[in-house]
Amino acid sequence: MKKVTVAICSYNRGDRLPALIGALRNQQSSIPFEILVVENNCTDKTHEILLGLQNESGAVLRIANEPNQGISYARNRAIEESLDSDFMLVMDDDELPCDNLIQAAIDTFESTDAICVGGKVIVDFSELKRPEWLEDNLLGFLAQVDYGAELFQITTTSTPIWTANIAYDTRIFRDNPNLRFDLRYNRMGEGVGGGEDVIMFEELLNRKLPIYYQPKMAVLHSVDTWKLQRRYFIKLHFVSGKKYGQYEIGNFKNNIFGIPPFMFTHFIRHTLLTALMLIRGQSGSIRQAMNASHSLGSIFGRYFYWKKKPLKP
Repeated sequence: MKKVTVAICSYNRGDRLPALIGALRNQQSSIPFEILVVENNCTDKTHEILLGLQNESGAVLRIANEPNQGISYARNRAIEESLDSDFMLVMDDDELPCDNLIQAAIDTFESTDAICVGGKVIVDFSELKRPEWLEDNLLGFLAQVDYGAELFQITTTSTPIWTANIAYDTRIFRDNPNLRFDLRYNRMGEGVGGGEDVIMFEELLNRKLPIYYQPKMAVLHSVDTWKLQRRYFIKLHFVSGKKYGQYEIGNFKNNIFGIPPFMFTHFIRHTLLTALMLIRGQSGSIRQAMNASHSLGSIFGRYFYWKKKPLKP
């Protein structure tokens, strides 16, 4: 008999888990499913809460502890724990599933050649006031995904899907034991950064594996208040830039301390454009500041690469 594992990696969000587990247990599914929570060295009462939830009726709740700190380690542990299931559906511990989330994923696998399916992620502002400066084009950096109301196959990086709401046919991980989330992009605790799901998405695309967007798969994403600040978006892009500079840019013959001169030019151009947009009060100035921050981070990343120093998560 087929089985689905709904995998959630959790760090210090024990207070959110009862509502999430309860909502998942209320899901309808044509295939039996279990719920897996990977604890990542939580220091709150997550473990005690999960033990209590295990005794409640509904889908089986399984607990795994991942002692290595960070989201990449936790997600790789979720893969290992899910290899005996046919499908693994991944979501975050600060989300709630909309109706028919699990069944929509199953239907897509059964009606297409999908090896991976991602769905909508809706940022939930019902309990938080959305800042006036938070334009729609910034919501994707809070994991929002909405590509419309039609199912389609994803063939380019222009429509990425994230581990906030994604499902995998676990054959891909059983058949490829080296296909795992990249530990170089690990994010620890409540740190800023990550990117391991971007690398996984791009790797599946590079392998030309069938990936689909399924709008009937949807989750509500609650955002921490500290992320609704401009500096969060700026720091996020600085960290992303550092990893890009260290891990993704090739070598150049002409460089200054490992940094090709054009990178300085890009940073100066982005910074001047940011300043001009701020002076004029133009919309999009925050997004442009993020570009400047990413350029600066890339410079630091190249320097670390030149010095062969590992980046801090």
